[in-house]
Amino acid sequence: MTDRPRSSSIWDRRAVLRHLGQGALGAGAALAAGRAEAQDKVLQMLMEQTRRSDFGQTYDAGIRSVKMPKSSLPTLAPQTVQTTEAAIPRYEQLAAQGGWPAVPNSDRMRLGNRDKAVIALRQRLIAGGDLATSAGVSDVFDSYVEAGVKRFQARHGLTVDGLVREATLSAMNVPAEVRVAQLRTNLTRLKSFSGNLGPKFVMCNIPAAQIEAIENGVAVTRHTAVVGKPDRASPEINSRIVEVNFNPYWTVPVSIVKRDLIPRMQEEPDYLTKQRIRILDGRGRELQPTQINWYSEEAVNYMFKQDPGDFNSLGAIRINFPSAHGVYMHDTPSRNLFGEDFRFHSSGCVRVQNVRELVTWLLAGTPGWSRQQIDQVIRSGERKDARLKTPVPLYWVYVTAWATQDGVVQFRDDIYGRDGIGAATISRG
Repeated sequence: MTDRPRSSSIWDRRAVLRHLGQGALGAGAALAAGRAEAQDKVLQMLMEQTRRSDFGQTYDAGIRSVKMPKSSLPTLAPQTVQTTEAAIPRYEQLAAQGGWPAVPNSDRMRLGNRDKAVIALRQRLIAGGDLATSAGVSDVFDSYVEAGVKRFQARHGLTVDGLVREATLSAMNVPAEVRVAQLRTNLTRLKSFSGNLGPKFVMCNIPAAQIEAIENGVAVTRHTAVVGKPDRASPEINSRIVEVNFNPYWTVPVSIVKRDLIPRMQEEPDYLTKQRIRILDGRGRELQPTQINWYSEEAVNYMFKQDPGDFNSLGAIRINFPSAHGVYMHDTPSRNLFGEDFRFHSSGCVRVQNVRELVTWLLAGTPGWSRQQIDQVIRSGERKDARLKTPVPLYWVYVTAWATQDGVVQFRDDIYGRDGIGAATISRG
């Protein structure tokens, strides 16, 4: 089924509801058709907010009891402990009653279609609080179901498009018992961060692959992130951001030389040349790739340094902080990765979407570093460092389940298998 232009999709939905109301669905669909205009406005708003990577606050007047997550609420806050603790009994009760039904896979589950699988989908959305009970359990995938799917996706950190794809279906079919265990485990984690984190700090939630810039209890900016692969996990960190590097060189870590660079050079001998990575010996003298035996570990004795530029693995910006793990946050030329639901691709460092926004906020109190000056330095390609006038606390945390002050419960995949509930909870293959 091909996508139609947005300008016509609203009228298509309205026509579907009107047609169903006249015949197959009787009085119930007629009522839905009467609400079509208001509901279409809500759906259009949700789509607009999806493009801004933001969440809406409510549905229309018919289902105001169902709330979307508020984008301004921080993950780490004293209130998060209370609301997460309050959510546990409700999920325990759900699990005790048999949980929610498994949602079968069906390519018919899309707006305007009828399918038996939609009945289970509605039941699942109602059980999780993503669809009002008054919506009923018919087999019609109407605009209320689509909005419920969007809310579910928002609560699970998935692409908010209202389509029941693989990742959404997999997350829906995680058993209620697993969700209870996640909430209990993460309540302990959250309690360890319930003290004074400071009026201004940066938090990276690794399982959520998301960064929050917090100021006076509000998430002033949120950034999609790409974090470590399961076999090269990003560490949990408590540090302070002290410096920003513009147009940085990238010195390839020894671990990446061993695991990635040597095998790559065996397959592609001109790889270093194409990537503008220079080889330096202990005295700073440059060597040619042909001078090294790539079928041994000789390469670990040298430094591999990538020049600044659009091709650089760090992009235009690196954010530095003290760490025994040798990791940092940075820009990236591979920006397509930010659009994926599964964003675990790095070797431990954290890549930041819209990193200039974050850096502008970090340097707000540092003289000489306005947004205009930041953009100018990046355009120039000149290597420059900016030392923060006041270091900003930084926390890399591992939180897979929480409920913020609005009471909306959120879950993420246990990508590193740290929740202690057996196999990692992963919402995709």
